[in-house]
Amino acid sequence: MTDTHGRSEGPEAYDTHSAPIMGPFVAELLDAADLRPGDAVLDLACGTGFAAHAAAALVGPTGRVSGVDIDEGMIRVAREHRPRLYPDIDFTVSPADRLPFEDATFDAVLCQQGVQFFPDLDAALAETARVVRPKGRFAATVWAPVDRQPYFLAQQRALQQYGGPDAPRYFARAFSCSAERLTTALRTAGYGDTAHREVTFGIALPPLDEYAHGHLATLWGGLITEAGGEEALTRAGELIRDQLAGHTAPTARRRSPSPRSC
Repeated sequence: MTDTHGRSEGPEAYDTHSAPIMGPFVAELLDAADLRPGDAVLDLACGTGFAAHAAAALVGPTGRVSGVDIDEGMIRVAREHRPRLYPDIDFTVSPADRLPFEDATFDAVLCQQGVQFFPDLDAALAETARVVRPKGRFAATVWAPVDRQPYFLAQQRALQQYGGPDAPRYFARAFSCSAERLTTALRTAGYGDTAHREVTFGIALPPLDEYAHGHLATLWGGLITEAGGEEALTRAGELIRDQLAGHTAPTARRRSPSPRSC
């Protein structure tokens, strides 16, 4: 899905810790794509397969779902976790700008928080335009600015304090593609009817005493431990927990962020 996970705790941990945040937005993504039984669907930059797994339930046994990602570890976990109730999902290691599919293969292309990591967004979207059928659909999500998302803002502050000189640059990539930029790129790629909408959720996270540390280690553990060792990672998790003290619900779970979906 992304090269920011290259210095992390691994795709298994990514799958576990990202699921609470990604889940609500996957449902919005699939709704935007208007998936139907029998559709052929591509999950682009699929990561561990959140969107592909959910899409399989919608297209049903007459449909087909493929997922591609440049990260071999993510694809391995996606394959291991794919559901067994539907036709097998085809997961393939591939860059977004050189897709291993014939022209006009898919009815819809999905991209859950991946477009911001493409080295060449225009080239990647030109490839999706090539493999989608006439009147096919493309749907993607990108995050709203980080200062509107308490959880990610706390994570940003932890990285600024404990992550070393490279951390802010890596972190910024996750928020580097706005909905407006994506919409413009889609038009350039030949998608004629484009629109975006903003969706906001309050997300109940697991108790932050453990979750903040685990999620931080999953995404940024290498950067933080290289800069200050395991103690720095512990303190960074504690900083996130303390920053979100005002967002604690009675159940001691935290509510968090809001992306834009296109």
